Amino acid sequence: MKLSVIVTAGGSSVRYGKDKLLEKINGKTVIEHSVYAFLPLNPYEIIISASEKLENEIKDKFSGIENLRIVQGGKTRQESVFNALKSCSAPDFVCIHDAARPLIKQEHIKNCLEKAIEKGAAITAVKATDTIKKVDKTGKVIETPDRNTLWCVQTPQIFSYKTIFAAHERLLGKSFSDDAGMLEFLGFPVYVAEGDYTNIKITTPKDIMLAELLVNSENSGIQIK
Repeated sequence: MKLSVIVTAGGSSVRYGKDKLLEKINGKTVIEHSVYAFLPLNPYEIIISASEKLENEIKDKFSGIENLRIVQGGKTRQESVFNALKSCSAPDFVCIHDAARPLIKQEHIKNCLEKAIEKGAAITAVKATDTIKKVDKTGKVIETPDRNTLWCVQTPQIFSYKTIFAAHERLLGKSFSDDAGMLEFLGFPVYVAEGDYTNIKITTPKDIMLAELLVNSENSGIQIK
């Protein structure tokens, strides 16, 4: 099986205040943690979809990985992913991961990959722990969905390459928040592979501190669920 990995690194880091992907967690940058997590899978290629301002720094950090290359990010996440998909070497499956999720674990990547091979499309997610309210534009609560049916979506998301490429072609110019949403819109079934609450997304400086705490806890043998 031929697997390509796409790591999306085209965000502007507006909420963070500076380039969060270059912030360090235990001596390694966020993006290094995210990319290195996939090397044990021996992917055919790793493609980083990066903003122009980060391109040179990212090249320097991964110059030793022969099957890694960088493509230009787009104005939206969807555009950035499509640029990377067009650069892929016709794999069987493609794994799409946010560079801002540096704590993804091997077992959860493998779980998602196994589900994708079985079903064609799989996403890493965790069960919602809070009660969720649907609210209208005035702030009025209009619905309380059953929490047992709700999942918080993470990455990686793994798909049959032909399927997700076709979805991006058909929905060109739209702006879906994740790739699975595109398939759902087109009526293609997507399945959940359960992940871990520690697979946080780095959004603010406090998330870096939390990530370091989680990494140090893992290294010391303390389990934080």
